Amino acid sequence: MEKHDTELWTVYLLECSDHTYYCGTCQAIRLTDRIQEHNRGIGSKYTRSRRPVRLLVNTRTLNKKKAYQIEYHTKKLSRIKKITYLSNI
Repeated sequence: MEKHDTELWTVYLLECSDHTYYCGTCQAIRLTDRIQEHNRGIGSKYTRSRRPVRLLVNTRTLNKKKAYQIEYHTKKLSRIKKITYLSNI
C-alpha cells in the first residue's frame, strides 16, 4: 500500500464574507493551516477576494480518492444540501 493510501483526508465547506460557500479538500492534519491560508489570501483564487472565511463543516474520509469524489459531488449540490450532505458523511 502506498503512503497516500493510508493518510486521512477531509472535505471542508467554508462560508466566505459574501455568504457564498467554498468546498475544498486537504489532508485532515492540515485543515487548520488550510483555513489560515484561505484567510491570508493564498488558499484559492475564489476565496482571495472573499475574506475572511469561516469553517462550516468538514468530514474525514478514508483516502484521498474518496475525498475528491465527495468534493466533486458536493460542488454539484444546492447550497442547503451541501451542509446536510457533508454533515452526514
